[in-house]
Amino acid sequence: MILPGAPVTGWLLAASAALAYALGAAAAARLGDGRGLWAMLPAWVLHAAALAHGLMGAAPHFGFAPALSMTAWLVLTTYAVEHQLFPQMRARAALGALGAVAVLLAALFPGRALHVSASPWLALHLTLGIACYGLFAAAVIHAWLMGRAERQMRQATESSVSLPLLTLERLTFRFVGAGFILLSATLVAGWLFGEVLYGRAWRWDHKAVFSLLAWLTFAVLLLGRARFGWRGRRAVRVLYAGAGLLLLAYAGSRFVMEVVLERAG
Repeated sequence: MILPGAPVTGWLLAASAALAYALGAAAAARLGDGRGLWAMLPAWVLHAAALAHGLMGAAPHFGFAPALSMTAWLVLTTYAVEHQLFPQMRARAALGALGAVAVLLAALFPGRALHVSASPWLALHLTLGIACYGLFAAAVIHAWLMGRAERQMRQATESSVSLPLLTLERLTFRFVGAGFILLSATLVAGWLFGEVLYGRAWRWDHKAVFSLLAWLTFAVLLLGRARFGWRGRRAVRVLYAGAGLLLLAYAGSRFVMEVVLERAG
């Protein structure tokens, strides 16, 4: 049964995190690059607390919205680390909005209750999948920043990204490569140990088909870059296509099961 919404504690944590994201983004714009990132720390901590409450609270649950919320949190974590290496990278406002929307969405659609009899290895498998989501989401954001910087260069306007295009491109494909490794590990684990993880052997459902299509798309992207030097718009389009397929693989299919079919029933 789908939970109608997060309990009161979950809503309080989610609302507090969303408010902290808004206040942190506003404060960061005034504080500048040095101290601006610290203004987002309370939101990051509250977001993590909301995720922990949903996964390890009195009634643990998980679904498409918590998966997206965890992905957004991982992207923000990646940005915080990356900002130490590239202080000129500015995307706090967009990422703050992403975090606020994601944490509220998870409170509105907390997902299905987790079975206490589930395999302890299931948590590891879910962690691999969510980490994979986070890496590809980071790649998509870097590709978006790359496209924005390229457009600003063509229009001869001052760039708001402040990172060279080649650096953004290199970072994008590093995330794609790392995400591809985790996606491969997730698929192999599901194929070999599906019965242990989920109580049933691997089967060709929508999740499996979209996941495999995403894997093939990213494999083509990495091969095209290594063999034919793919870059720019062509590479970004393939990246977006693979990310869209991966989004449909879990979050999309779970959304249909948890929201569309539940309401239709």
